[in-house]
Amino acid sequence: MVFSSLFFTFAFLPVTVILYYSSGGSFTTRTARPWVLGQHLRNIVLLAASLFFYAWGEPAYVILMCISIMINYCIGSFLDKDNTGRRKRKLWLIISLVFNFGCLAYFKYFGMLIGTITSVSGWNLNAAAPALPIGISFYTFQALSYVIDVYRGKIKSQKSPILFALYISMFPQLVAGPIVNYADIESQLADRRVTLRKFNEGLHRFLCGLAKKVLLANNIGLLWSQVKAMPSTEISVLMAWGGIMAFTLQIYFDFSGYSDMAIGLGKMFGFRFKENFKYPYISQSISEFWRRWHISLGSWFKEYVYIPLGGSRAGKWKLIRNLFIVWFLTGLWHGASWNFVIWGLYFGTLLLIEKLFLQNRMARWPKAFRYIYSLLFVMIGWVFFEFSNLTDALSFLRVMFGLGGTAFIDNQAIMKLKTCVILYIVCISAASPWPKKLALSFKRIHPNIYKLAANVYYCALMFFSTAYMVGSTYNPFIYFRF
Repeated sequence: MVFSSLFFTFAFLPVTVILYYSSGGSFTTRTARPWVLGQHLRNIVLLAASLFFYAWGEPAYVILMCISIMINYCIGSFLDKDNTGRRKRKLWLIISLVFNFGCLAYFKYFGMLIGTITSVSGWNLNAAAPALPIGISFYTFQALSYVIDVYRGKIKSQKSPILFALYISMFPQLVAGPIVNYADIESQLADRRVTLRKFNEGLHRFLCGLAKKVLLANNIGLLWSQVKAMPSTEISVLMAWGGIMAFTLQIYFDFSGYSDMAIGLGKMFGFRFKENFKYPYISQSISEFWRRWHISLGSWFKEYVYIPLGGSRAGKWKLIRNLFIVWFLTGLWHGASWNFVIWGLYFGTLLLIEKLFLQNRMARWPKAFRYIYSLLFVMIGWVFFEFSNLTDALSFLRVMFGLGGTAFIDNQAIMKLKTCVILYIVCISAASPWPKKLALSFKRIHPNIYKLAANVYYCALMFFSTAYMVGSTYNPFIYFRF
């Protein structure tokens, strides 16, 4: 089940909201606390809804997720016992790491391993890769962060199996993040309040994310799908750049839209999730881009891989080693294909160059040049991300830089790009903070008119998003495969 579907929007979500709030009373005031039994019932309803949500698309693999919940819950409890010695604590941590990474490796990377061995050795290994459980990369990383933080003594283990199961399986962030650290919502699991105002804020955030996904990502993605399907010998330079720009916008609105929906849904049920995107395409360096893009994943690798390896504190050579380990793993996390590893190492190399050579010099570059530099290298990176075949990626890059022997511009490119020029303008504007800044400025000057305009705006988002979901069959979700 995906958020951008009619069943979720008009069946699953309304029923879940009704059951959730009828089980624990209505909205609370700013000072009132929900009664304890009502909060417990709400958690049970939300857990049941989350398991149903996952079972809708993965009826078999919901068992795998429940096993993961049970094992990590038990290990967290063992780690938190006063009589658990240092050796035993380390053993329990190793068991958790082996189990979690073992599941991830088998279900996500078994096919990649078999394919690599077959292509390198020529052996014909008749071993079918298992189907990839949706969201396994996200909920596995959440479970790992919980166990590691209990082992470090940063948090206490969760005593309630229901609350721990809810943390791992909560449907707003289950299949596509953001990756939520247990410490960030520990208190919210047991005690949270929702006012009508906060519920409306969550609903509005959900509608904005839904519109990003179905109105912007899907429509600009259609153009990219047409360009990608064309032979490289028939693509002009202008068409190649227009196509990769379309994918650059598609993946942003696709993923950030889903994150917006997750954050909005969380707020509707009383949870506060951290932001996952902060206008990454206005970055003036690759380092800044990765501080703004998929923030929860970057924070996870920094906290649990980069810093434990020594970060940048142990000298230049260890900095190089640590960066390449982190970005090799970051690429591998995104998919069981070597193009993702290349994509990760590509960005690791750029970040290393910035840290060692460009960090001080870049401050003296003109701001416009820094924007162009950042966006150019990000778009090149998306080519490696999108093409699973390295030969196809390199062929497309050759066309982009006029080395493919094709024309710089042709009638087909002019026609396609001309029909999409308004869509490009809307998408580029929406990927910047300026519309929000203008809206807030207008709100300060004309608060009453702003309130009326905002209500009309959200109703329009709902109407047009629904019309698109009813009338269109093109509704891909890029990060579903991760």
